[in-house]
Parts: sequence; structure tokens; C-alpha cells
Amino acid sequence: MEILSQMWSLLGLLTVLQNILPSQILSLLHTFYESLQDLLSPYAYFEIPEFNGYCGVDVNNLYRHVNLYLNSTHPSAVACRRLTLSRSPSSKTISFSLAPNHTVADSFASHRLSWTHHVEAVQDSSDERRSFTLKIPKRHRLQILAPYLEHVTSRAEEFERVSRERRLFTNTGHGGGAFESGWASVPFRHPSTFETLALEPDLKKQITDDLTAFAQGRDFYRKIGRAWKRGYFLYGPPGSGKSSLIAAIANFLCYDVYDLELTKVSDNSELRSLLIQTTNRSIIVIEDIDCSLNITGDRLLKTSRKMTPREKRRHCARGEEDIDGDGRVTLSGLLNFTDGLWSCCGEERIIIFTTNYRDNVDPALIRCGRMDVHVSLGACGPHAFKALVKNYLGVETHALFDVAESYLKAAGALMPAQIGEILLRNRSDADLAIKAVISAMQAKILGLDVDFCDEEVVANTPESVDRRLAESPDNWDTSMERNGGGKKRRENSTWEKKVKFLVRLTSLTKSDSGRRGV
Repeated sequence: MEILSQMWSLLGLLTVLQNILPSQILSLLHTFYESLQDLLSPYAYFEIPEFNGYCGVDVNNLYRHVNLYLNSTHPSAVACRRLTLSRSPSSKTISFSLAPNHTVADSFASHRLSWTHHVEAVQDSSDERRSFTLKIPKRHRLQILAPYLEHVTSRAEEFERVSRERRLFTNTGHGGGAFESGWASVPFRHPSTFETLALEPDLKKQITDDLTAFAQGRDFYRKIGRAWKRGYFLYGPPGSGKSSLIAAIANFLCYDVYDLELTKVSDNSELRSLLIQTTNRSIIVIEDIDCSLNITGDRLLKTSRKMTPREKRRHCARGEEDIDGDGRVTLSGLLNFTDGLWSCCGEERIIIFTTNYRDNVDPALIRCGRMDVHVSLGACGPHAFKALVKNYLGVETHALFDVAESYLKAAGALMPAQIGEILLRNRSDADLAIKAVISAMQAKILGLDVDFCDEEVVANTPESVDRRLAESPDNWDTSMERNGGGKKRRENSTWEKKVKFLVRLTSLTKSDSGRRGV
């Protein structure tokens, strides 16, 4: 009781002194107390306010990074009595943050640290003053402060990149000014990944390794003096998976996607305006570059009229200039968009061109330095076919895989879109689906004009495949005609060679299927 009475007496004395002493003396006493506490305490304290400056108008980026860093840690690993949980309307992930005026412990380089989230109400205002206080061992503050803050920043940026909602943008055709956005967007939720892509393993690994090196190459690109961007040129027949590959790249890197429609861009000035409105960590896509604008044909036509032969040779050797385009997007403007001074107005960007016909694209657009990686996409190989079967049917091994592989090697390969559609329609029966694909491969080898998406072809598949696996290819054409889905036999040397080859192929597939009980 005596101790409690002495404490109450001391508190009463402090209250009296606070009312009697001038504010200047109280401020000096408070400063002296904090200095004495700092001198005796084994820890150093660093405050990180939400806003910088006296007026508090500039956002402190380090405060945001600390908040994201603490959010990136799983709640079960955080020794804190109270956390604030939240979830945005467009996300299924529950995020958490440190509750006001609570402390959470952390460790770095075998040292114990802690973060305290301070929230104070501003007098005569509804605003709040927020800050984080970092407590670290005083003896090691100079050694661990800078590396620890760098660790916090890198971890926060990675968490922000992975967790934020990604968007799919398209140019509206009536914007691009200084005060009006030329882009409209929707959430990007395409499910394509490199695990589901029908690509050969070597090609898939080359692409993922290149993308990983690019995403981690900030210091490298600065050292060599190049803009931090990468160009991809995807070409192949329709249905070969170009759009799916773009979506897989976006999901792999967690980048936004800007789908640029050149026919909606009025001139080069609007093209530059659209470029500077794109964000970092994004993919700029121009699909069917040869069909978007006839810039290649216009360039050749105009240069043939206005240049001497010597000038045309010099122009084609450079491949970087274009004649003015009468108030529209020109080749010169597109080249500056991809590789000129305007292409370095942002960081960590990937520019992708696609086309069905590579020869129709101007060589100046796809030279090294603009389109750094050229990816040729085509018909499915054995690994791609098995990947599609696994994705659609959930089957990893099947007795007909060897038969299908034989037809793939015998010029019977189909596009991923064709195989995918057949598997999709027959996904309830794995045997039926694989036999339907083999039937489509046979039709391609025979040169038959068959619509692979026709339901009648799929419906007549089982008996046709079972019959042709047991009979000679000499009768394939006549059986096709009986079913009403075939063409007349070609009377030329190419057809005879094809039939002879298929006779040998069928003898092999019959023996293989016989060993497997087909």
C-alpha cells in the first residue's frame, strides 16, 4: 500500500508540474528523457511516416513497401496479437495488415527486429497520422539497416507483382490525349499457363528461361545501356497456339496485357501517346501485324517511285526509315514505337508481334534488337499431343499413343486447336476421343478435305478407326467414299507413293496394336 500511495503522489506531483511549468521547460524535459532512454536502451528506433515533408503531401514509398512486406508474410508466422484482415472485391485472396498500435517481430541476418504500427488521430480533424517504427539492435544498426531495407523493398515489389489484379487493355480509338486515357480495360483472367500449353519441352524451357532472365535483368540492362524491354515474334498457321502462348507469358510474369489495334490509331503521334500511357511490367501485343496495316506494301510502292536504285538499296539495308504516311501510322512510327527513343519511356516491357505468314512482315520490323526472340509455332508433336490428352482427358498413358505418334511422323500432325476441339467434344470417353483424333490424322494423310470440327465426323469415328486399324490403307479411300465423307482418289505419282508408304506404316501399327491388345 505504501508503494501505491507513493506512486499516486508522484503522479500528482507530475500533474501539478505540468500545469505550472512553461511549455518550453516541459519540452526540454521530454527531450532529455528521450535522450536518456536512447542512451540506456540497447535498441535503435527508426520512424517511417506515411507521408513525407512538413505538410505531408508526398507519399512515402518506403511506408507502402513496409506495409506490403508485412502483408507478404503468412499470418501463422506472425507473432502478433491482432491483425487486420481484408479482401478486395476482385480477389479471392485474404490479405492482412498489422493492426494500429501493435508490434510484430521479424528476423534478419540472425538479428531480432520488430515493427510497430502507430496510428494517431489529428487534433480537430478526422484524419489520422500513420507511421511504422523499426526497432533494431543499436550495435549492428549500420551493418544491417541498408541491407534489411533493400530486402524489404524487393520482397514487397515481388509480392505486389504477384498479388495485384492484372488487367487486359485495348485502345479505344478516341483517346490518347494529355487528359484522356486511350485505353479501356477489363480484368485479365485467362487460364493458360506453360503447364497447359501444347509445346515441346525444349521450346517451353527455352521460353521460360528467357523470360526469367529478362524479369531478373534490371541491373544487367542498365549495365549494358539498353532499354529494359524484350521483343517476341510469334508466327505460325491459325490454331497453332499464338494467343495461348501470350496469355501463358502474361500469367508466368504476372504482367498486364495491352492489346494494341493499329487500325484504330490515327497517326504516329497518337501511337506515341498510347505508348507512354502503358505501365511498367506489361506486355504490348499487336496480333496479325501483317494484316493490321499495309505499311510494307505502301513503303515498297512509294520508295520504288521516289528513290533511285542506289537509294533503294541503301534504304533496304537500313530498314529503319519510311515515307510519310499522309496522317496515319507509318512504318517509321511503328519502328520508333518498338525500338526508338520512345520505346524507353518505361521499364520491364515485352512487345509481341504475331502473324500467320512470316514472309508478309517487313524485315525491318523483326530484325534483331526489335524482335529478339522468334518463336515458330505449328502442328503438334508427340509431347504436345500427350499434353493435350492429359489436359482434356486426364490420361497420361494410353495404348493408342504409339499409333498416334506414328501418324504424327507420317505427315498427319494437326494443329493444337483442331486436336483440342476433338478432345473437347469427346471428353467423356477417352478411348473415343483418341480414336477420333487418329481418324482426323488419317484423313489429313490421305489428303481428304474434312472439317475436323464437324460433329458428323466425330460421330462416325469409332467404327472407322477400329476398321482402318485392322485393314490395309489400300481400302481407306473406298471406305471413305462409302461413308460419304471422302474425296476421289488422286491419280498421280504422289498419291501412289503415299499409299505405298501407308501400307508399310499400317503393318507397323498393326503389329504394335496387336501386342497391346487393340
